[in-house]
Amino acid sequence: MAALQLATAEVCDANPHLILSGELRALQPIFQIYGRRQVFSGPVVTLKVFEDNVLVREFLEERGNGRVLVVDGGASMRCAILGGNPVQQAQNNGWAGIIVNGCIRDVDEINGCDIGVRALAPHPMKANKKGIGEKHVAINLAGTRIFDGEWLYADTDGILVSRMEVTV
Repeated sequence: MAALQLATAEVCDANPHLILSGELRALQPIFQIYGRRQVFSGPVVTLKVFEDNVLVREFLEERGNGRVLVVDGGASMRCAILGGNPVQQAQNNGWAGIIVNGCIRDVDEINGCDIGVRALAPHPMKANKKGIGEKHVAINLAGTRIFDGEWLYADTDGILVSRMEVTV
């Protein structure tokens, strides 16, 4: 089930105790905004890959149920690990959003999809297809440690991660 669409600034203002305790964290503002859905939130599914998108595609072929796929792509700027076809599939399968610590391609196609996507940059080269990576593991990206099952809130002000669903 997708979380309520909350403004990240309001979540921060309403929950200073969660920020102080580290239960609510803001990702560093390194991501560009793609896709038609600029505001999205949901439970996190983590994935760690490097210049390989087989596992990314496999996840997005599953029912999303309002979840957010957070992919640590090692911040590689040498190829795209997400393209238009998997994003279209993610939209059709009910994913709320995708965060990519790496590059994407097919930007015009992705921008036409009703899903939230954040990535470091566009890149025309495609990824490897070896199927190497780790699913449901703790990852580090944008100055934050993120765990499978946490909650993510994204809007045009930024991205927050929380140990639990938050309210304002």
